[in-house]
Amino acid sequence: MHAEGLLVRGGELKIKEMEVQCYLFVLLGSTLFVDKSRDRLRPAINLFLKDHRRLTDYAWGAGALAYLYRQLGVATRAGSKSLCGCLTLLQAWIYEYFPLFRPSQLPQSPDAPRASSWISPRLPGGDEARQRLARYRQLLDELSADDVTWTPYGRDGHTDIPRSLYTGPIRFSDIAEGYDPARCLRQFGYRQIIPCAMTVPHDQYRPASGSSYIVYWDSWVNQLWDNVAARRLDLNFASRPCEHPSETVEEYVDWFLTRSHPRITHPTDGVPQPRPLLVHQVSYDFLLLFQI
Repeated sequence: MHAEGLLVRGGELKIKEMEVQCYLFVLLGSTLFVDKSRDRLRPAINLFLKDHRRLTDYAWGAGALAYLYRQLGVATRAGSKSLCGCLTLLQAWIYEYFPLFRPSQLPQSPDAPRASSWISPRLPGGDEARQRLARYRQLLDELSADDVTWTPYGRDGHTDIPRSLYTGPIRFSDIAEGYDPARCLRQFGYRQIIPCAMTVPHDQYRPASGSSYIVYWDSWVNQLWDNVAARRLDLNFASRPCEHPSETVEEYVDWFLTRSHPRITHPTDGVPQPRPLLVHQVSYDFLLLFQI
């Protein structure tokens, strides 16, 4: 956030603070904190823009991730038919970790944003979109550990970004979502273990129908983000470096399968399932998976 240059007084560029605040409000609301209304923005964003001198003090990346986590949870609720949040972040994450779904990529300098190197493929519609959606779901069901790039940012990426080892809730306004790097140790080049239970909300309201829900956290949770030393996962204490990228402890897969859905499509008894086409054989956009 480089707002200082927009607030110079006495120079050629004289933009009022209110105009800068409105610009940032629209920018953040249409990129990091997107909702389903199409023409409205979350008023909570404005709370962080009142003092332009504090813009660089906020962890915008953590806030965007917390908001996206919440929207991914909302998308699984009954009656929810679309997905919002920073889908550029989700799409870039998919391309980084799953080579089979990657589009073409442009050469780029090391200082440029990684997400800007991907060439977004053509978005099909109608029957073609539904057919390709079925292929993508089959392909996901056929994925193996060898089809995943476990360390797309290198085995030592966490040394450059120590906050990636933070464990605890991450927040944006009234939204708080759990973040635990012990659940994805293989992206750091370490053997995956069965993680400990995460910090849970004090209370929650999740209606049986509808797409919204509210969680309530104890007040002490707000202080965890500032305690970096105490809330940073010690990789060497938790696990050990992988001998091969997808390595896990022996009990991990059984633990994971009891807490996840191993398949997207329903199995058909007695009918052999065809091997799906590889994604590079068709034009695709992976985000079709979330258009139901």
